[in-house]
This record gives sequence, structure tokens and C-alpha cells, in this order.
Amino acid sequence: MELSTRLSKVAAMVEHCDCIADIGTDHAYIPIYLVKNNICKHAIASDINIGPVKKAKLNVSAYNLQSKIECRLGPGLSTLKNKEADIAIISGMGGNLIGDILEDRLDLFKGFKAVILQPIQNPEVLREYIYSKGYEIIDEDLCIDENKFYEIIKIRYAEKQYKTDSIYYEISKKLFEEKHPVIKALILSKCNKYRKIHSLINDNTDHANARKKELEMKIMKLEEMIKCI
Repeated sequence: MELSTRLSKVAAMVEHCDCIADIGTDHAYIPIYLVKNNICKHAIASDINIGPVKKAKLNVSAYNLQSKIECRLGPGLSTLKNKEADIAIISGMGGNLIGDILEDRLDLFKGFKAVILQPIQNPEVLREYIYSKGYEIIDEDLCIDENKFYEIIKIRYAEKQYKTDSIYYEISKKLFEEKHPVIKALILSKCNKYRKIHSLINDNTDHANARKKELEMKIMKLEEMIKCI
């Protein structure tokens, strides 16, 4: 099975283990890939919607992996028992929702060796949540797939105390310092996005002016980052 660029980056974060849980599995592509390539022995493919679970079951059957991959229907981490899986993948949903899923079942989160997160919207919200909670960031990656940027964050439960500039909610500090090959394009994209938002704010209220100042500060910091790459 050949994975998309995005899913390949997610799968590459998984270390050899006994069982992974793929939350928001959609077609169960990642569990199938991981089991077929002997990266994990077993997998749980879970989704909140019946349609994706049916598709996942069909794909698992097509590869004759019913004895190794179990498809489950339900929201978030609710389909799992404590310490049933070594690693969890939560992908294909917004950063706000991913944070809510972790927060809702901290008991399960604490039992994972790692959790791999791949938000499709609002990655900055998710990264702010991770920093504010003090969770440990193990690794990060970034890619472009079908002209969209995707950020992948591998974390584990911890209670660290971080002091960091809020610009690192927007841009991965690790990937910026490593000069990841896609990081400059991401920073430029964010600059353009915030310039456009700024240009659309025409009100002269206190709230609007505060928002413009906030955007101006972000743009300035992002432009400084570009100079360092």
C-alpha cells in the first residue's frame, strides 16, 4: 500500500510496537500500512462515523488483516481501554478538537508511550495547548500535500514548564532551528495569511485595533524568522 505524503509522514513517526490506535482512521490506510510492514503487530482503527468504519473494514478484509486490525466505532479515545495500545495517532481533524480529545481522556493519554497528532486546521491552537499543559514534544515534521501544509507533532504526557515566545505556537521551534526544507514556505504562507486578515479589518473599535496590533506583531516576528533561514 502506498500512502499519501501526509500519511507517510505520520506513519514515519511510529516506532516498532505491539499495538497502535488510529483515531479518526477514515479508510484504515495507516493501520494497514503499519501492520503489513511489521512496524506494529496489531492495530485498532477507530472513527466516530459509521461510513469510514465500514470503509476501514472493507480495506482490512481486502488485505486479509482481520485478525490483526480491529475496526471500532466511537468518538475520540472512548473506544480504547487503558494501556490497550502503545501509541495513538489522532489525525485528520482540527487542532481544537484534538486538544479536546486528549483532555477528555487524560487517563488514557498518560498510558501511551507516544501520541502522534496531525491537525488539518488550527495547528497553532493545538501547539499552544501542548505548551500550556507542559506535554513533552518528542518530534515534529512538516510537509506539503496537494498544495496544503500539514504539521505532525509527536508528544507524550508530561508536566513540564515551558517558557517560549508565542510565535512558536505558529511555527515549530524545532523545525525552525533545524531549517526544515519546508519551514520557509510555511512562514511565508502565514505572513501572507495574516497580512490579508489585517487588510480586511476596517473597523476602528478598540477590539479591532487590538486585533490589528496582534497581527502586526505576528507578521513582524515571522518576517524576522525568514531572515534567519
